[in-house]
Amino acid sequence: MKRRLGISIYPDHSNIEADMAYLDTASHLGFSRLFASMLEVSGSKEETAAKFKTILKYAKDKGFEVILDVAPNIFEQLQISYDDLSFFKELHADGIRLDVGFDGNKEALLTYNEYGLIIELNMSNDVAYLDNILTYQANKPFLYGCHNFYPQSGTGLDYDFFVNCSKRFKRHGLRTAAFITSSTATLGPWNINDGLPTLELHRSLPIDVQAKHLFATGLIDDVIIGNAYASDEELESLSKVNRYQLSLRVDVNERNNEVENDIITHNQHQRRGDISSSLIRSTEVRKKYAHSPNSLHSNEDPFQFGDVVIGNDCFGKYKNELQIVLQPHTDPRKNKVGQILEEEKFLLKYISPWSKFRLEKL
Repeated sequence: MKRRLGISIYPDHSNIEADMAYLDTASHLGFSRLFASMLEVSGSKEETAAKFKTILKYAKDKGFEVILDVAPNIFEQLQISYDDLSFFKELHADGIRLDVGFDGNKEALLTYNEYGLIIELNMSNDVAYLDNILTYQANKPFLYGCHNFYPQSGTGLDYDFFVNCSKRFKRHGLRTAAFITSSTATLGPWNINDGLPTLELHRSLPIDVQAKHLFATGLIDDVIIGNAYASDEELESLSKVNRYQLSLRVDVNERNNEVENDIITHNQHQRRGDISSSLIRSTEVRKKYAHSPNSLHSNEDPFQFGDVVIGNDCFGKYKNELQIVLQPHTDPRKNKVGQILEEEKFLLKYISPWSKFRLEKL
């Protein structure tokens, strides 16, 4: 399943010119998913339609898939029937996200709506909610899952809980989504906004590291910025994230020779299948650079977790093999050529047997 980046807008708290400018920038950088909140609607049905229709049409013309976040009170307030979703189709939405669930049969019936609207479910519950819906023979191609975001500091999901919830959807092959947070954006659905991530551990991390983490879990297809408006710099950094394999940044050693720097950044790395708990070994590169000399340097001190090392001329057949250190050790046959960026070191646990990964020069 192809992976996507997304943004969020809050038409009841913003102006259309700012939303359009945000959509322009994001579209140019390859974003293609839009989360639009209707939870704060306060006007009439006609006023709401006028407000949302223009901006959602603009988003559609920019290539975004548009999902509207709705709740039962919106249906009551705007006098919309669950048996007739034409209102949302007229707004140019591709689907609706049900913030609150029903009995299972209702959700299943909604997936057969005559307008082909996607029905997105709340993923942030570790219960058999989805299984119940599927027993009612839901139309799976029109069923998505999306986690909540959490505006209040300390209330985001714990990682293990997030994994359990996500697996319930992923094992059925459904498209999944979760939120990351901008450190500069201030707009959300409520008057509390300590950031809008799904995972609590993401609240203080750089935005691109948050995205790398969600993609690395293999559980999330669409990564959406929860708050608006992320800065141009944040959008650009996200646009450069490799969505399909982990790419880690390395603070390289100034003493490196040309061969070492080339090994680090200009190769597709793959961890050996017969793994060790001490090292991540990328062994194919040693064959490519078997005849390239590599003199000794930077190996006097013990290597630490997250250090990147390459075998030197004293390492026989293992010369020019690249390794990432998982357990501290010393070995004069290796040169320390860099270290994984501190805030990305926790991602090393996602490099499994046969995992493909890239390294980028900081």
